[in-house]
Amino acid sequence: MTVRADLLALTPRTLASLANKGLVKRAEKDLTAGSGPQVTVADDGTVRGRFPDGTDTALPPGLGLDAADCGCGAKGVCRHRIGLVLAYQRGAPGDQGAGPDTGQHAEAEDTPVAKDTHVDWSPAEFDDDALAAALGRPALVAARRVRDRGYLARLHFPTADAPEPRVELPTCTVRFPVPHELGYALTDASAALRGEVVVLAVWAFRAADDRPGEPADDHPSRPRPATEVSVGGRTATTERSGETLRTALALADDLLLDGVQQAGPVFAGSLVRAQESLTAASLHWPAGAVAELREQIDAYAARGTHYEAERFAALLAELHARHRAAAHDPVGVLGTKEAPQTPLRRVRLVALGCRVAGTAGERGAETYFAHAEAGIALVLRKRWDLTEGQSLTGHELSARRVLGSPLRTLATANVVSEHTSRAADRTVSISRGRIAATSVTPLGSAWRDLPGSLLVRDAAAHLRAAGERPPRLIRPRVAADSVRVVEVAAVESIGYDPAAQHLEAVVRDLAGNDVLVSAAYNPLCPGGLDALAAALGEEEVHCVSGMLHRAHGRIVLDPLAVLTSRGVTVPDLAPGDGDTALTVAEPRRADPITSALATALTALAQAAHQGLRHLSAPARTRLADSAATLQRTGLHTAARLIRDLDTAFQRDGATAAVPAWVEAQIHLTMSLELHAEGPDESTNPQAGARPCRR
Repeated sequence: MTVRADLLALTPRTLASLANKGLVKRAEKDLTAGSGPQVTVADDGTVRGRFPDGTDTALPPGLGLDAADCGCGAKGVCRHRIGLVLAYQRGAPGDQGAGPDTGQHAEAEDTPVAKDTHVDWSPAEFDDDALAAALGRPALVAARRVRDRGYLARLHFPTADAPEPRVELPTCTVRFPVPHELGYALTDASAALRGEVVVLAVWAFRAADDRPGEPADDHPSRPRPATEVSVGGRTATTERSGETLRTALALADDLLLDGVQQAGPVFAGSLVRAQESLTAASLHWPAGAVAELREQIDAYAARGTHYEAERFAALLAELHARHRAAAHDPVGVLGTKEAPQTPLRRVRLVALGCRVAGTAGERGAETYFAHAEAGIALVLRKRWDLTEGQSLTGHELSARRVLGSPLRTLATANVVSEHTSRAADRTVSISRGRIAATSVTPLGSAWRDLPGSLLVRDAAAHLRAAGERPPRLIRPRVAADSVRVVEVAAVESIGYDPAAQHLEAVVRDLAGNDVLVSAAYNPLCPGGLDALAAALGEEEVHCVSGMLHRAHGRIVLDPLAVLTSRGVTVPDLAPGDGDTALTVAEPRRADPITSALATALTALAQAAHQGLRHLSAPARTRLADSAATLQRTGLHTAARLIRDLDTAFQRDGATAAVPAWVEAQIHLTMSLELHAEGPDESTNPQAGARPCRR
């Protein structure tokens, strides 16, 4: 008898993704009750089943379940198709599962693929003829239009722990749960786009295999790290897009010369027009930088806490860095011509917490969600305008309604929606229409059921597997890219740094790695640090969500929420005035390299803030002092670049000093980023304790 390996590879989790959990549970219940089909297998491998109600179902080889034949007349995957798969699995040769009277087999099968059955394969094996046969010629035609415009993809190769090859496209995710089979490919994109995005995912794997200069793997048994590839698209910026980008650079240079203090409403209007032109030219990532630059100017004009001179300077440098790197990778550095929003099919999102920000005139909340099926995090943004004299804290915002529920409920809930759209930057839009139903239910234990790409049990291994990424200055501007949930084995220590206004705690993950949970004080959420300290001080801390990254050789988590035995705490939405006495941590010994680079970047940021045309004598002195410190620390190139800036300013004036400032800012930013990934030479920041009030 022909063995259908593709049907044996379908787990209940995969079947639920192809249909829904309700159909899988009903099919399992029917089998347990003895109402399953009589299964036969033809010589060509077609699996047929006749159900007690007289329905005949056939599963031909080489086709997905949605293309199978079923006498019930249902469109798409039905309970008969699911039931036939489960019945075939239980009766397959060599099956060792529990009998149909126990239900234990289905529970065991919920693991995607057992480690000893892991198959090392790549969807790159499918040629265009195979794609056309499985998905149709129209899908290839639509995909070619996208490839001509270019797109960026992040590839996850199969491992024993995560055996499904997976591709993160700009606006959706594609998974291949069954080795060597196209018909079972899964995506969160709507059904109308399925064929197109599956083709794009296969081409992305091909591009990774064909990439020139790819080093040979000296350890073929070691899992390949995640890889980013640019597929198709422009090989260089067009004259129109190049002119648009140069216009934005000219505005950035004007800002650098005159400073943020001189940027009035007219200049802000110029930035708006530049952003619109960049977006129209599909230069989405520079457009995002210009938009954020305008936000910084507005925040400064409103005397808002959102303004940061260091961030202002980094955005000026980012525009120049993207312009320089565009010739190397225009798709990845500038963005692609893609739809603003891509509709998704019915999705289930798991809330991971909320972050509150704002200016004098508005408040904003970013609610983060785990999209378990796609294996990524998304963010839902909401803004509220403030009336004159109105000032809302995060706790007061928590009562505002979003999707018909209070924000505090939404930030700790499961959301199931039939009308969701996702943008390339991983922001999501959810509608509550009469036709498109959206439900908001309690979170429960959903965090602990997330896939390995989101639920981190070994933070060190997770960050290693993430692979090398482009520098932040030219990386795609993707929201929630580093948001993860870390499962906690123990909380080692909690301490507050009153000088930096940071709460820092050391937690240990299940693999024994120390993770530094570091949260900055947010004046819009005065009770946030108190709530975070209280949650981490609970007897049973299960998980912490937040932005996971490395800094100075340490694993760092910027927290969003904490899951304890009492429930989920979202610090930014917590009540309180911040008057709780917290344990003070002993100051960490400063890293001389980090201190030298940070001091120099602060001096460059102050120069940009004032404007090179209005540079004061104290600002020039700070630049000279920072160059001397860099020289003493051994950072000779960085010191020379700062001195070159001063020389150009004195000899040729402010306009001639612009390129020197850009060169120094980019070099020092990159140096600090690279150094942050190196070994940590500081002492434990949590030693010592004494009470302190903020």
